[in-house]
Amino acid sequence: MRRVVVTGMSGVTALGNDWPTIREAFKEGRTGIKHMADWDRYIDLNTRLAGPVQDFNVDKRYPRKKLRSMGPVSRMAVYATEMALTNAGLIEDQKLFDSGRMGVSYGSSFGSTKPVVAFAELMSEGTMRNLTATSYVKMMSHSAAVNIGVFFGLKGRVIPTSSACTSGSQGIGYAYEAIKYGMQDVMVAGGAEELCPSMAAVFDTLYATSVKNETPELSPRPFDKDRDGLVIGEGAGSLILEDYDRAIARGAKIYAEIVGFGTNSDGAHITQPTKATMELALRSSLKDANLDAGAIDYVNAHGTATDRGDVAESHATLAVVGNQTPIHSLKSYFGHSLGACGVIEAWLGLEMMHEGWLTHTANLDNLDPECAELDYIVNEGRNLDMEYMMSNNFAFGGINTSLIFKKTID
Repeated sequence: MRRVVVTGMSGVTALGNDWPTIREAFKEGRTGIKHMADWDRYIDLNTRLAGPVQDFNVDKRYPRKKLRSMGPVSRMAVYATEMALTNAGLIEDQKLFDSGRMGVSYGSSFGSTKPVVAFAELMSEGTMRNLTATSYVKMMSHSAAVNIGVFFGLKGRVIPTSSACTSGSQGIGYAYEAIKYGMQDVMVAGGAEELCPSMAAVFDTLYATSVKNETPELSPRPFDKDRDGLVIGEGAGSLILEDYDRAIARGAKIYAEIVGFGTNSDGAHITQPTKATMELALRSSLKDANLDAGAIDYVNAHGTATDRGDVAESHATLAVVGNQTPIHSLKSYFGHSLGACGVIEAWLGLEMMHEGWLTHTANLDNLDPECAELDYIVNEGRNLDMEYMMSNNFAFGGINTSLIFKKTID
């Protein structure tokens, strides 16, 4: 089995598209959550909060012909991938792209939502006036994955991971396995999601969205006793994963090694999390990494600020990792970017590991007594020397993921 390393990474977020910009926001305790005034037209939608990406436009960056098949989710995914490939020093390696040894493992909860309206008009009104040859391509759940492949001319395997909130982390995990077991040499791994009120409505119907609409800076509040639900966000993230020997041979900069991946299913309930099977996913990643739990220096939590989710996750974390390992939730800054969250959190977690500094969870002022007593990073950031990060995500359908990254390459 081969070792798998991260040689490139980038993303698009509500707080910017590069680490220095995002780090500055973290240092200031500034979040990307906004009051969405244009959502007032949706009279039955309770939440007016979201974490939108600001001022993102690639219309002049990419040829119109290339953009025709891309909705916002694919545009963010392609841009994040371009930046990650540049970061990895592979952006001009067409021989690699053509070789069939480089693929894509990438996910989103959905594709672009705007074309759905055109299909709905067909079904309800009998008209195809707003349907085009690319409507379905923009809408399909693997739109981001295939647009990345087509844009860069990648000839390897495509693994579309559409598993709601674990889409991005499964994208990383399955890319890791594709290289580990020799199926590919290099993979684009990650996930993306575009903001749409329909996404907020999904959670609104479950009474799981925050309605602190007049104070966006105070929500979401992961693990806090005054949390009232999640906030939907958007964005994209891409990691370039590579066979270790190949990366060393070409003199690539290596950001981390992926040493563990675990994923499983609760097999119990579509929307209610299960602590016991969350535990199993975390233990599975430790087993894959051949590590004891005490080796983990930092836990990058899912931390959605939902009622049951935070409780189950915190107790699963306590059962596996204990209460001495620092933990935080980056969703307090970006909201829940669904298919993108797993890779955005992994990317920024790696940036913080290399910096030796972890940001605090925004708005975590009073721990919910129902949540486990963990070493939550609160009030201000913390300087910490780290070697191993565990990054966890949990999704509708009871899908659980856990990834373990090692900073130092031996």
